[in-house]
Amino acid sequence: MMKMVKTSSSQFQKLIDRNGSQKKRIYETVRRIVDDVRLHGDDAVAKYTKKFDKIKLQPKEFKVTEREISRAYGEINPDFVNTLKVISNNINRFYKKQLKKGWRTKDEDGIILGEKYTPIETVGVYIPSGTVPLVSSVYMTVLPAKIAGVERIVLVTPPNEHKSIDSHILAVANLLDVKEIYKIGGAQAIAALAFGTKTIPKVDKIVGPGNQYVTEAKRQVFGYVDIDMMAGPSEVVIIADQSVDPKYVIADLRAQSEHFKGLSILVTKSKKLVKAVKSEVDKGYIVFVKNQKEAIDVANRLAPEHLQIMTKTPQKLIKNIRNAGAIFVGPYSPTAIGDYVAGPSHVLPTGGTARFYSGLGVNNFMKSSHIISYTKKALEGARESVEKVASLEGLMKHLDSIKVRFE
Repeated sequence: MMKMVKTSSSQFQKLIDRNGSQKKRIYETVRRIVDDVRLHGDDAVAKYTKKFDKIKLQPKEFKVTEREISRAYGEINPDFVNTLKVISNNINRFYKKQLKKGWRTKDEDGIILGEKYTPIETVGVYIPSGTVPLVSSVYMTVLPAKIAGVERIVLVTPPNEHKSIDSHILAVANLLDVKEIYKIGGAQAIAALAFGTKTIPKVDKIVGPGNQYVTEAKRQVFGYVDIDMMAGPSEVVIIADQSVDPKYVIADLRAQSEHFKGLSILVTKSKKLVKAVKSEVDKGYIVFVKNQKEAIDVANRLAPEHLQIMTKTPQKLIKNIRNAGAIFVGPYSPTAIGDYVAGPSHVLPTGGTARFYSGLGVNNFMKSSHIISYTKKALEGARESVEKVASLEGLMKHLDSIKVRFE
């Protein structure tokens, strides 16, 4: 049964602070793994693959072979390829709108300023495994990278008991033209991507979801490489009123509970809806509010990964939503549509980090360079300003680098 929570309670504050404090045990375990892989490369990766995945692999077996990929195609339904094409078209349409173009301006003194956008060269994609293959995470991470223009994509995912990888994951990665796939997972895979080994290439950025050990490893290697975000357990906040069919709300809350440690929160001012939903969902929270304004405030404070708005006039609420990874508007926009087919990536900020993170997109795979070009006349006009600031900071050689051009 769902729990009723007041906004003034300590329980509600815990929901806001759900990202939680760092667990020392996990930190220390991951630190040892990361250091070991950094120092001992493939041997350390093989050791931890045997320890955690219970699979003995030699470094030469890490990389998926063409034979394994060919076998994978024989084990999937051919109709799945058509499904992937439909989904890929949706994703491509969405992310091509995000592509940024460089720009330049020139003023009357001949000063040229601008910005140049360049794709990151090498990206590592982490795909979790477990009881079911997260096939959707492959196309939700790889396609934005490809649209951005990333030349080299390296995919890693834990091996199964057959020393292989799920056929659908292999087929999707291959259809998306990922040429390097490695059978490694966990913190050791993140460390291998960050530092490189004899077998596994060093990348410039690591993206993709994972468990708490993977997430902690991403945190620890940040700075050696870039990362997308610190993603945690999946979550949904639903703002709903008496206009929505309770069955929709119940189904969406239940769907969220399928995720490991998934968090479901209903925010409503309808006592009737509370009564209909409360006993029908095994776990989650209900925040009862006085009005729509308070509902929006609660959602912004929670800053959820997924925010569903199922009210009489849902479009009116969007302008006041500041913190949400993705916003699903109306009764026919369940979170599941975003998880699989809508187009925007389902790799989204969790744990309240939507306050400062965005969902995975083309911009995550690009970097910008500023362009600055001065004429002699323009440089002379800037001398006085440079002199004042350089003198204030005591960096007179900076000023000399300008003066020398007029001697």
